[in-house]
Amino acid sequence: MLNETASSRDDRPILRSPVPEESPHDGVGSAIRQMVAEVLDIERESVMEDDLKEEEPPAAIYAMGSRLNARFVGRLLMDSETAYEQLDKRFATIDHLPIFREEEGKHVILALQGRINPSPRSWWPNLLLFIGTVFSVLLVGTELAISEVSVIDAARAQAIADNVFLELWRGLPYAISILLILGAHELGHYFAARHHKLAVTLPYFIPLPYLSPFGTMGAFIQLRQPMRNRKVLMDVGAAGPLAGLIFAIPILFIGLAAARVGPVSPGGVYEGDSILYAFAKIVTFGEFLPKNGIDVYINSSQLAWAGWTGLLVSALNLIPIGQLDGGHILYSLIGERARLFYYPLLGLMIILVFMTNVWLFWVILLLLFGRVYATPLDMITPLDRPRRVLGIIALVIFLLIFVPMPLTPTDTPSRPAPRGSVQMEQASIPPLFNFSGQ
Repeated sequence: MLNETASSRDDRPILRSPVPEESPHDGVGSAIRQMVAEVLDIERESVMEDDLKEEEPPAAIYAMGSRLNARFVGRLLMDSETAYEQLDKRFATIDHLPIFREEEGKHVILALQGRINPSPRSWWPNLLLFIGTVFSVLLVGTELAISEVSVIDAARAQAIADNVFLELWRGLPYAISILLILGAHELGHYFAARHHKLAVTLPYFIPLPYLSPFGTMGAFIQLRQPMRNRKVLMDVGAAGPLAGLIFAIPILFIGLAAARVGPVSPGGVYEGDSILYAFAKIVTFGEFLPKNGIDVYINSSQLAWAGWTGLLVSALNLIPIGQLDGGHILYSLIGERARLFYYPLLGLMIILVFMTNVWLFWVILLLLFGRVYATPLDMITPLDRPRRVLGIIALVIFLLIFVPMPLTPTDTPSRPAPRGSVQMEQASIPPLFNFSGQ
C-alpha cells in the first residue's frame, strides 16, 4: 500500500503561490483564526508573512503545492477527534486543510491552503495488469502440474510441456489460490480506505512470468489522500495482511494435506520455515519435516505452494518499516518513534542478505523507500485500546510468518547432505523453477 502524496517530514513540498499581502486578521486570515478559536484556546499564533515566512515547511505538509498559512498554539477545547472533524468541515469552505500536532505539551494547529481532491483514474491499466498476472500465475501452476505428471508418466508430462499454452487450465488451482490471497489482501486495504472515505486506486497486480517461482511480484493499491489520524492508519494498514491471511492459512493446510512426502533431493530449493509453516507441517504430518532426509514436496501441491507464498507475501508486507503495512502499523502504535527502528531493522535485513541473496532486492527497495512514513493529519488523537491490541497482534503475526531463509538450495553446506532423485527433472522438462525434494 503506497501513498501518492508526500507523507514524510523529510519531504519538502513546492509551495504554491506568493504569500498574499494581507493582514493576519483580514479576509481569509481572519476567518482562519475565528474557525480555529472555536476548537482551540489560542495562546500564540503566527502567519505566513511574519513568523512563518522563514520557517521550514512543516512535517505534515502532504499535498505538493499546499502552502502553510498560519500556525496556532494552545489547548483544545474538546477531544481532538471531534475538534479535527469540526475544523476540517469549516476549513473546507475556504479551501484549507488543518494539521494537528502536539509539541512540548501544547496543541498545535497548522492551517494549509489547498485541499487534496484527486481526480478519478482510469481503470483499464488495472485490468491489463490483472490479465497479465492471471496468465503469469497460470504458467507457474501449469509447471507445478507438469512436474507432478512427470512422476507418473514422463512422456505425458513432456507432451503437456510441448503444448503448454493449451494446457494452462492445469494451473488453475495455484492461480485461483494465489489471486484469492493477493486479491483479499489488496481489497482489505481498499475497503478499509473507502470506509474512511479516502480516495484510493483499484489494485495494481504485477505479473512476472518465467522470472519468478511465484508468477507475480504481488499487488498494491495507492492511497491518494492522507489519512486523518492514527486510527485510520491502523485500520487501513492492518486490513490488508489480515484479510490475505484469512485465505492463505487454510489454503496452506489444505495444500499440505494433499502434498507428497519423499526423500530430499540435491539440486533443488528448500522453501524455508516460518514458525507458522513449521507448525502446519507438524499438524499435517505428525512431525516436523525435514527429518531423516525426508521432507514434504511442496511443489507437488499447487495449493500448498500458493499458501506458503501467501504467508511469505504477508510477512514481507508486515516488515515494520516505512510505507509497508508493518510500517503503518508500527507508526500507528508509537508515532514518530517508529523512525528509530529503521536502521536497526535495515541492518538485520542486510545481515540476512549474507545468508541468502534472496533478500538483496528487498533491501535495495527499503534503502530507496523505507524512510518514508505515512504521517496522519491529526497526530494528537491516540489509538483506542482495540486498535492497539490489533496492532500488537499484527506484529506478533509477522514474527510467526516471517521466513528468514526462503528458497535455499538443498545442497548448501549448512544442510545435511540430501539424498533421493530429482523429481521435477524426470521428464527432462525445463522448469520455470526447480523444486526438488521439498
